[in-house]
Amino acid sequence: MSSAVAYIRVSTTDQRNGPEAQRCDIERWAAREGVEIVAWCEDLGVSGGAMLDKRDGLLAAFEAIRETGADRLVVAKRDRLARDVPLLCMVERVVEKSGAAIVSAAGEGSGDSPGDLLMRRMVDAFAEYERQLIKARTRAALAAKQRRGERTGSVPFGFRLKADGVHLEEDPAEQRVLALTEALRADGLSIRAIAAHLNEEGVPARGKRWHPTTVARLLKRAA
Repeated sequence: MSSAVAYIRVSTTDQRNGPEAQRCDIERWAAREGVEIVAWCEDLGVSGGAMLDKRDGLLAAFEAIRETGADRLVVAKRDRLARDVPLLCMVERVVEKSGAAIVSAAGEGSGDSPGDLLMRRMVDAFAEYERQLIKARTRAALAAKQRRGERTGSVPFGFRLKADGVHLEEDPAEQRVLALTEALRADGLSIRAIAAHLNEEGVPARGKRWHPTTVARLLKRAA
């Protein structure tokens, strides 16, 4: 019986095809093809554009292929490997050097003919195109919210949410803290000294106490 290592990836933004759904697709493929899955590897919350050094699960899949002698690396769909064409080519080379082949349970471009290769490259290119579209839409949506004065992430120090829970307004107490840190910096105090001063004076922080990294972020924003 042929054997395969299964790889599952779920990004931080696209949860439509979660790990359980991918596992079911791969298991159905394995049963249909008579292939034994000898290892399962996962990257959860990892973007399709992340490089190999950010892919512990994929690196584990490479190692599992070498250790088990599996002749295939199977994914539910090719875009689970990556949404970046050069990265996909790199993954293919690594898998091929181990004597295995990449297989999609969805059947995208399976085979070795020139037509199969063309289909795989088209699928890979469209996956990358979709990732870039998602990024562009996200940037546009965030920019539009910022123009309307709406919150786009955590509430920045010096501000608070209005009663509507969407828009921001200045927080007078935190604005005074911002002014104090700028004044202390202008007087020549180091960032570490400013943090120590704020803690000694009992100036309220959003966490338990003031840290130099927190002060540095406030000063960078004010610059």
